[in-house]
Amino acid sequence: MFKFLFDRDTWQEVYDSFSKNKLRSILTMVGVWWGILLLIGLLGSARGLENSFNRLFGDFATNSVFVWGESTSKPFKGFQEGRQVRLSLADAKKIEKNVEGIEFVVPRSQNQATVVRDFLSGSFQMAGDYPLLDQVQKKKLIHGRFINQNDIDFNKKVTLLSEETYKQLFKKDENAIGEYVQINGMSFKVIGIFKNGDVNMGPPTDMHIPFTTFQQIYNRGDEIGWMMITGKPEYDIKQIEADAKLLLKNLNKIHPKDNRALGSFNLGKEFSKVTGFLVGMQFLTWFVGIATLIAGVFAIGNILLITVKERTKEIGVRRALGATPFEIKRQIVVEAVFLTLVAGVFGIITGGWILIGLDAAFGQGDEAAIVNASVSIAVVFVALVILVILGTLIGLIPAFKATSIKPIEALREE
Repeated sequence: MFKFLFDRDTWQEVYDSFSKNKLRSILTMVGVWWGILLLIGLLGSARGLENSFNRLFGDFATNSVFVWGESTSKPFKGFQEGRQVRLSLADAKKIEKNVEGIEFVVPRSQNQATVVRDFLSGSFQMAGDYPLLDQVQKKKLIHGRFINQNDIDFNKKVTLLSEETYKQLFKKDENAIGEYVQINGMSFKVIGIFKNGDVNMGPPTDMHIPFTTFQQIYNRGDEIGWMMITGKPEYDIKQIEADAKLLLKNLNKIHPKDNRALGSFNLGKEFSKVTGFLVGMQFLTWFVGIATLIAGVFAIGNILLITVKERTKEIGVRRALGATPFEIKRQIVVEAVFLTLVAGVFGIITGGWILIGLDAAFGQGDEAAIVNASVSIAVVFVALVILVILGTLIGLIPAFKATSIKPIEALREE
């Protein structure tokens, strides 16, 4: 069989067969070309969207939920409806200790602050944070460092400024690291400049200071603004959210059925919705692409049936000269696979060009909608294997039709 493929006469027959009606052969190949083009183009676009999404959320611990206190909607244990719920560090520690599946609990607090440097001033959002925040919500540092444990232990007056805040308080290209700014009338040393991410979880933050320093400045004691709860990858973040809220209700004497007392945002649940959409999109792409391929391959089969009809006398002569049914079938199948593969290769090349164009048009810059739209070599290989299998199967139909003709009847055919 493989020796047959390297036989010059085989490919001469293939060339003669298709050169008799070039236009029909080209139009026949369009269906397969379009199918593989759709498959490569859509799969590459889906991968580009996935890459863009991963870039947006790559700095976040996505298996996370944010919880904060609101006001109660039901009276409970002597407390009236409308009581403001205030979470505490003790709550955060108990959740970390008692709720199964938790990896980190990060308490946070935030307030508006007036910042002055020389003759420049402004009002900014300032957050009190632990070093752990940099693990679950990575900061894009331009210069300097993030808060460390030493800053926490000694209530140091140090701060990180966002890039926008730095531009309002410092001259262009001025080195801010080691300089001092006045925050609510107190001197704070600048230890870092960070760039706000494309996606911001929680209130926008212009400055970070050590959590302990923040609590001291605003006399917050044990009270916190909200907490970020991160679950281990193998645990369901929705269950963690439910368990954490139930424990917080018990700790803060909230009615078990009061759904308004605690606010939350489940990042893990929202993230799974988007990833589910991306998986569904890829499945749909494979379905549409393969369905189009099958339609195109069937068109090739139909054309080959017409070709067999036109070549009835030629087939009769070959049979009369001693060609076996297997040899006739083999020749027809080779023609079908050749047409399918040529159309498929052109589809892959065209699809690659389209992905290059998409990347050039939409994949550049920090706000790119499609990042590195591409398909892997494995996908291209699978597509070619599918083409060979479909081409072989569809080629068997006209092949059996060709060998069903008796030589004597074929020779009589006009």
